Amino acid sequence: MNEIIQWQCKKFTELTSTEIYDILQLRSAVFVVEQQCIFLDIDGIDKQSYHLFCYYKNELAACCRLIAPNIVYQDRASIGRVANAFSVRGSGIGRAMMKEAIEKCKALFSSAPLTIGAQLYLKKFYGSFGFVPCGDVYLEDGIEHIHMQLFFN
Repeated sequence: MNEIIQWQCKKFTELTSTEIYDILQLRSAVFVVEQQCIFLDIDGIDKQSYHLFCYYKNELAACCRLIAPNIVYQDRASIGRVANAFSVRGSGIGRAMMKEAIEKCKALFSSAPLTIGAQLYLKKFYGSFGFVPCGDVYLEDGIEHIHMQLFFN
């Protein structure tokens, strides 16, 4: 992927109806269809979050939500619902999104530490950004997860 990706970060209330639709469609394709998880994706947290996303060739390529401290984790901000379109996997867009998400969280949430609920198979990926495991492996929607934390210096 040699083209420059333009990341957008918006509060829920700033998203257009098309952007909301595209985000929910991508998350459904990844989590519900691909990973075969039946869960309540629309959980009320989207309205309290910032949404980081980008388009590639007029298709939503990647998205995640940036969550302020004390919404999901006490005194910790979070990054969640990280999803990449199948068509861009292996292109480096997931790595680019995580770098951007971490920087946005630092700016938005005054460098509050981050806690994520990572799918266990992605532990090494998140570890490459400085996230460290905290706690035991747990099942969420039939998939092994682990909490991971990132502290800023």
